[in-house]
Amino acid sequence: MEKLPVIKDDQLVEKIGQGKVVLFFTAGWCPDCRFIKPAMPEIEGDFADYTFYTVDRDENIDLAAELNVFGIPSFIVYDHGKEIGRLVNKDRKTKEQVEDFLRNLK
Repeated sequence: MEKLPVIKDDQLVEKIGQGKVVLFFTAGWCPDCRFIKPAMPEIEGDFADYTFYTVDRDENIDLAAELNVFGIPSFIVYDHGKEIGRLVNKDRKTKEQVEDFLRNLK
């Protein structure tokens, strides 16, 4: 999973404009982020039609605020630049919860 550098909104549009993209908002200090992180390679493998990017919330605090991401770990999904779903809150997430969320996207 590629980690996005500090990125501005207009640069993000380039990243999410092609295909299906999952942004995984996280931070190194976040225990709930560390809880889901080991499952992410398997989730990526199960949803190979998506491109996954890690977004460090602290490095990209302005972007997180623009996207209304105030709790982590959180996921925002795009299809050719259009947001199609979000799992954005401060709750701990299990592999099953993330996969159910992705499976139920239209």
